[in-house]
Amino acid sequence: MTFPTPLLQTRELGSLRIHAIQAGGQRLDGGAMFGVVPKVLWQRKIEADERNRIQMGMRCLLLEHADGLVLIDTGAGNKEDQKFIDIYGMELTADVPEQRADETALEAGIRAAGFTPEDVKVVINTHLHFDHAGGNTRRNADGQVVPTFANATYVTQAGEYAWATHTNERTAASYFPPNFVPLKESGQLQLIDGDVEIVKGITARTTPGHVPHHMSLLIDGGTERACFLGDVMPTTSHVPLAWIMGYDVEPLRTLESKRALLRDAADGNWLMIFEHDAFHAWGGVTPDAKGYAYNDR
Repeated sequence: MTFPTPLLQTRELGSLRIHAIQAGGQRLDGGAMFGVVPKVLWQRKIEADERNRIQMGMRCLLLEHADGLVLIDTGAGNKEDQKFIDIYGMELTADVPEQRADETALEAGIRAAGFTPEDVKVVINTHLHFDHAGGNTRRNADGQVVPTFANATYVTQAGEYAWATHTNERTAASYFPPNFVPLKESGQLQLIDGDVEIVKGITARTTPGHVPHHMSLLIDGGTERACFLGDVMPTTSHVPLAWIMGYDVEPLRTLESKRALLRDAADGNWLMIFEHDAFHAWGGVTPDAKGYAYNDR
């Protein structure tokens, strides 16, 4: 994977050590990524290729927690065929010694951080779209789909699991049952409801709009707080309030989720962690004349 950011970026968050792992790259249509924002505006921030696609990441977060390793989101995995990979411009090979032939860049990143997939105790999915939950499962040597993290409990919103398992013509292209149904069958899936503390210091914050039961994760390191955003603000270019994806099923709810989240983040000086930004893993936000602006941290 030739990519603008490294496979692994590590920093301290108060008493916690956190690792941003680039689980791969993807290219999606710029118009879809910015909705009603005209191309003449968004292309000033992110350059499009000849197919009007912009470079994006699939960043996951590994936290060294007292109760065991916690992983937030799992990228796209490697269960899909070459046609799918070509359509979405997927880059899934890290090309580092840690990546084994049967593993993904995410698993290579976990090894580069000094751990193994078996060490992960909790996996949290912000939602169950294929580029956030595809790495939940893998195909074993017999071709069976099994949990990637054999010793982990997987956590997502109950409403999101119901939404993902009852799709319609608008949503079916984003939800692939092999990414999450096997977890229900194995007894490893824990469904939560609303804003709850999942493990000490890591709390779900519902941020609906992209999908009705999307959540972001608030991380309390004691002296510093962070928010793993998921798709409520997928890149730093989505910090302006009106810059909302065309993929969002309820964009006006996204607007209000962003408004409340950005107010709290600016007031609390939170570190914001961007899942799909190809160039920036994290940074801060500050109020400006048009709402809020991103700044490097």
